[in-house]
Amino acid sequence: MISSRLLLAAALAGPALLDAAVIGTNPPADPLTAERIATLPADQQPAWREYLDRSIAQQTAEKAFFAAELKAYRMTQPVLPPEGRGGGLSLTRPAAWYASDEARTLADHVLSFQTPAGGWSKNMNYADHPRRPGESFAPANAAPAAAAAVTASAKTQDNDAPRDPSWHYVGTFDNNATTTQLRFLARIATAADERHRAPYRTALLRGLDYVFAAQFPNGGFPQVYPLEGGYHDAITYNDNALANILEFLTDVAHGEGDFALVPAQIRTRAAASVQRGIACIVACQITVNGHRTVWCQQHDALTLAPASARNYEMPSQSGSESDDIMLYLMALPDPSPEVVAAVHAAAAWFEKTGLRDVAYRPAADGTGRKLQPSPGAGPTWARYYEIGSDRPIFGDRDKSIHDDVNEISQERRNGYSWFNDGPKRALERYAEWAKAHPAR
Repeated sequence: MISSRLLLAAALAGPALLDAAVIGTNPPADPLTAERIATLPADQQPAWREYLDRSIAQQTAEKAFFAAELKAYRMTQPVLPPEGRGGGLSLTRPAAWYASDEARTLADHVLSFQTPAGGWSKNMNYADHPRRPGESFAPANAAPAAAAAVTASAKTQDNDAPRDPSWHYVGTFDNNATTTQLRFLARIATAADERHRAPYRTALLRGLDYVFAAQFPNGGFPQVYPLEGGYHDAITYNDNALANILEFLTDVAHGEGDFALVPAQIRTRAAASVQRGIACIVACQITVNGHRTVWCQQHDALTLAPASARNYEMPSQSGSESDDIMLYLMALPDPSPEVVAAVHAAAAWFEKTGLRDVAYRPAADGTGRKLQPSPGAGPTWARYYEIGSDRPIFGDRDKSIHDDVNEISQERRNGYSWFNDGPKRALERYAEWAKAHPAR
């Protein structure tokens, strides 16, 4: 659990600025390094050193593979693959479609973009073509507009800038990547006859090895594996990443339907991985003055402390990701006492922090969305809350942290989801769940 000593010092570092609404500066997230591992208790260090060494070796091998391919084909620059959200990998088509030539062609394209480590990038359009020699495993996932918007007032490292722009999100769980490809391949392999099944089943099992390799010794998962540094090394709850992985592994562990072709020993391994992941979720829950609250979008891999991500995503209590975590925990068929306590605490925090009589909507002055009085509206929840005070906080491209969403730049006000009512859904489910799992 996260102690209260980690409160505002981490999230609100930096001198106060002239504008009273600016309350701090978002610090960069710490990557996983050998130097940081050396500060752990001696009995914890070997597992983490092995993990980091394996990650470094895997990334080195992947880069060497790609460099050799470029050299073999006398290419000086890689080719970027086509982009596309979802990649065309629907899991809701009629059952007969997954045995069709069209489906297998799409699956062959997916196979061709599986990284040497066994994962996939995000935002790919698999319907276009299979990977060609010298074609990157990942599209242009860096956001050039983000770097351009960073102002001269930012004095420290740009959180948004990748450590290596040429090797970014090569193997990731962000935006449901990797787990979606594996579910799709499992569906194809299950539908295929014996003549066609082997390559899809092989890729599925190699992808499962990738997922197992990516899991931290404490049960969490990074956003990107092999590790690429920065906030991508943190335990990632953003966009429901960790819960998506655990739900996938739970389905594998059950060995039913599309996953009946997974060997028993791998199903057993998946079940153990899920239990470690659940324990990590419980351990990451932020505690303030002895009381559990909710979770941050990211937590430091080693300390479990709330961590920053992009320039405008600061260490905080997340009113967005935490509702998905709560829903995941409530869906567990036989929750432990620790899980039950975590859910009750999160529900109490959501009940306390809902905002009423306000709405985030376009302003009459034409400057875009602003938080405005709206009698009877709500509850709604801010995406981020200051740890310790529970007041909503908001970030901007220059890493400044504000206590008023109307004071951040127009670009960020209009380009990000600062408020949501997702916790309402979690609380509705909680009302029934609590009857079967009363607080102790």
